[in-house]
Amino acid sequence: MATIVWCNIAIFLLVLFFLADNAIVVLDALHNVPNNIKNQPYRTGYHFQPPKNWMNDPNGPMIYKGIYHLFYQWNQNGAVMDVNETVWGHATSTDLINWITLSPAIKPSRPSDINGCWSGSVTILTNGKPVIIYTGNDRYNRQVQNLAKPKNLTDPYLRHWTKSPENPLVTPNAANHINSTAFRDPTTAWLGRDKRWRITTGSQEGRRGLAILHTSRDFVRWKQSPKPLHYHEGTGIWECPDFFPVSRTDSRGLDTSSSAGPMIKHVLKVSLTDTFRDYYTIGTYDEVRDVYVPDKGFVQDETAPRYDYGKFYASKTFYDSVNQRRILWGWVNESSPEKDNIKKGWAGLQAIPREVWLDKSGKRLVQWPVKEIERLRTTQVKWVNKVLKGGGSVIEVHGVTASQADVEVFFKVSGLDLEKADVIEPGWTDPQLICSEKNASFVNSGLGPFGLMVLASKDMEEYTSVNFRIFRARGNNKEHLVVMCSDQSRSSLEKGNDKTTYGAFMDISPYQPISLRTLIDKSIVESFGGKGKTCITSRVYPKLATGERTHLFAFNKGSQNVDILSLSAWSMKSSL
Repeated sequence: MATIVWCNIAIFLLVLFFLADNAIVVLDALHNVPNNIKNQPYRTGYHFQPPKNWMNDPNGPMIYKGIYHLFYQWNQNGAVMDVNETVWGHATSTDLINWITLSPAIKPSRPSDINGCWSGSVTILTNGKPVIIYTGNDRYNRQVQNLAKPKNLTDPYLRHWTKSPENPLVTPNAANHINSTAFRDPTTAWLGRDKRWRITTGSQEGRRGLAILHTSRDFVRWKQSPKPLHYHEGTGIWECPDFFPVSRTDSRGLDTSSSAGPMIKHVLKVSLTDTFRDYYTIGTYDEVRDVYVPDKGFVQDETAPRYDYGKFYASKTFYDSVNQRRILWGWVNESSPEKDNIKKGWAGLQAIPREVWLDKSGKRLVQWPVKEIERLRTTQVKWVNKVLKGGGSVIEVHGVTASQADVEVFFKVSGLDLEKADVIEPGWTDPQLICSEKNASFVNSGLGPFGLMVLASKDMEEYTSVNFRIFRARGNNKEHLVVMCSDQSRSSLEKGNDKTTYGAFMDISPYQPISLRTLIDKSIVESFGGKGKTCITSRVYPKLATGERTHLFAFNKGSQNVDILSLSAWSMKSSL
């Protein structure tokens, strides 16, 4: 612990020395959350949030001169969304966990963005210089694409940005068949074999969702490609698209401009406003035709897999060139009424940054919290070989700060007990309905629900349940299906909050240990099942289970025993 403290002090002193003539950075580094906010029970301890007010989409994450940068959509004047007041908030970090909040990088100031500086991306050019392309809502309320460059490249904090005099670079009009009210959120650019840069931007034509493609040699003059990168009928507007390569052979990340080839697949993620969810497909990018084709079985609509089956939207990845990994950010909105957010003085946070890579099967992406978060772990409690007996066993996990914790557990069900799993009927195709169903045929079934009760009150009047259920196919005792649930139905005695129960099917074998990692941080519960193959994020606001009154339990409501092979729980420090 002492070593970590002195290392942090040394880093801080180096920053002061290097930027002695820039006192504003020092002031920002010492900036505190307002007193009326910082001690609120739902204000998170180690998830990124600006000091106050409304935040949504992560924008342009990157690493530059060893400093991580996160930009984000921010209303600096209030705790509600106001698209006309949106600026690019800005924060920096050396470890993706502890952040310095800086002044906004981009504010509405020109005819091309006077009604809001909306989402976009950062691209590192071949000369190492970062540039921003972002959507501006112009004086005619059209969505146009703009360019900004750092004012001082020697400043690793990149606190000041200059807008291009050429703005707007790309405008919608009847000639190019681009919807002026649905043309936003350009991606990180990638460089093709022809040395032209490419960006794709979300759009809509009727009910057809589009990823429109533009190319440029100089990053200023852009030409629309004859065909979109990809499209799909009936999906509505595509926003916040993300397009990047992944390796088929290992978990290392790839630069966004990596050439397509037999050992590389591509991922296209889009955010659908119809459902307020993110969906991705895995496929092939044809560099010659400039089109993306999803692999067989993938369709860019609501049937596509999701990064997260809970509250997670407008996600954005970037390539961490220092650590050779691709990092995923996602906006997590509130579940409380707007009037409560105004009273709190803030709304919205970012999920823990996740490393993302292609599963060996090639059919899904795997996500895992960045390793740096483990530096916040303190007191540890460990169990080995405990039995959760069938019929309602509940065991409390003592010795950790239950309101702010990191928990990893491995469950195991015997092969004989798997044969006693309830039969899943052909019509049970929606895992969210399975998880939220109150019918006795689901609750207290043969195998499950079993898992964790987090942010729970002592007598369990309040709790959020993160659990698994196992079913078998009719007529086949060996074919099973695992469902992962995050049940918020009893998360709070308060009325008016969104208490949706989330669920997802898991492509794992119950004959192997079933893993669960859950990050608990006062009002957010991020869960990673099957070693990151399935993720569910919940926002909850317990009335009783706050601060020291918060409890953590392992439980089994199924009729059959479930083994806990191991459980490790850590109290978590707050980040800076």
